[in-house]
Amino acid sequence: MNAPWKSGTPGNRDPFAAFICDDNALDVLRPVVIEMGWQPEKCHKGGLRNAVQSLSITASPNILMVDLSESGDPLNDINALAEVCEPGTVVIAVGQVNDVRLYRDLVASGIQDYLLKPLTAGQVRDALVSAQAIFTQPRSHDPANAKRHISTAVVGTRGGVGASLLATSIAWLFSTEQKLPTALLDLDVHFGTGALTLDLEPGRGLTDAIENPSRIDTLFIERAMIRANDNLAILSAEAPINSPLMTDGTAFVQLEEEFRQAFEMTVIDLPRNMLINFPHLLADVNCVVLATEYTLAGARDAIRILSWLKANAAHVQTIVVANKVQPATQEISKADFEASIERKVNFAIPYDLKAATNAAKLGQTFAEANRAAKSGAVMREIAQAVAGLTDADEAAETKGKKASGTSLLGKFDLKGLLAKKDKISA
Repeated sequence: MNAPWKSGTPGNRDPFAAFICDDNALDVLRPVVIEMGWQPEKCHKGGLRNAVQSLSITASPNILMVDLSESGDPLNDINALAEVCEPGTVVIAVGQVNDVRLYRDLVASGIQDYLLKPLTAGQVRDALVSAQAIFTQPRSHDPANAKRHISTAVVGTRGGVGASLLATSIAWLFSTEQKLPTALLDLDVHFGTGALTLDLEPGRGLTDAIENPSRIDTLFIERAMIRANDNLAILSAEAPINSPLMTDGTAFVQLEEEFRQAFEMTVIDLPRNMLINFPHLLADVNCVVLATEYTLAGARDAIRILSWLKANAAHVQTIVVANKVQPATQEISKADFEASIERKVNFAIPYDLKAATNAAKLGQTFAEANRAAKSGAVMREIAQAVAGLTDADEAAETKGKKASGTSLLGKFDLKGLLAKKDKISA
């Protein structure tokens, strides 16, 4: 279940809370709650309406038991409860209507269980143990059922080189032109523009994930991500700038793992400082798109980041993209830039201020708003090159080229695939 932003929401939620209409049910529930090691004071008098009022201003517990006995329209009221519940909350409903259809409808709406009054201690205990098991059981993913997945991190050598513009564009291209289920993760937690570029509200999902990594699961991903189109979902934040980023990066790694199960493509808008703070973010990334400009600072920082990638993420394939290319005014020629970084620039995107302005006015990604422009065409080629890694992976696997303990993508020669694109001149 998902909830709006609540100021002062604590990082650790209560394990259990209940809102029960009658004293008899409370008398049965409290001893079981004590037996489970929880506080009996969390068993409140009052039904679903009281639960909604209380949880609209406080954090919801891990397990919530709510009484529907006084509800005239249980299904509709459960939807109201979903609006104030945090993602990942396990809800057990209690009621006095013995109706199989109601039970099925409640379970379909996201309720874990429905207990019929009068309650018994054994009935309540079994329901609470089952609910608690959801938080304690180890997560397991069947490798045989895992989807083929390409994870791409877009990194800018400096602020303003267009990394975020590139990340949103290729994510949009994956989802629309190639019809691939795509996740866009904007890791600029305080100043990210991913949602803004797509004309969306960022929501609270990423902040929730950072505060409570243990809650990240398939259901969390479903409810926390903001849908941009049928194939594209985004997870981003506009965290208060007086709140520092307090995390060891566990949440980001878990999000990447869940994305691998739920989507075919992941695009990570990765600020360069994250490489320093959380180098393990690239452990499961297949491709890094390095956005830069033909400037002295761009060349210096491209050298440093490429060196860092070679030392800390040697398994990734790197695509170097020069953005805002203006041959008449650029500080360094393409040849000198490539000599400095000791490798080819794979793609060059012409500077097009009018196109960028048009995209901002329309509330669309650059690639969507400028499909016919030359700059938009280059972005389309970048997206095709990254998506082509999937086909290359399959081909190499068929030929049996994957060496033991070596990443298949690490053996694939991306330079060969992109060589024909090098004729794109500055």
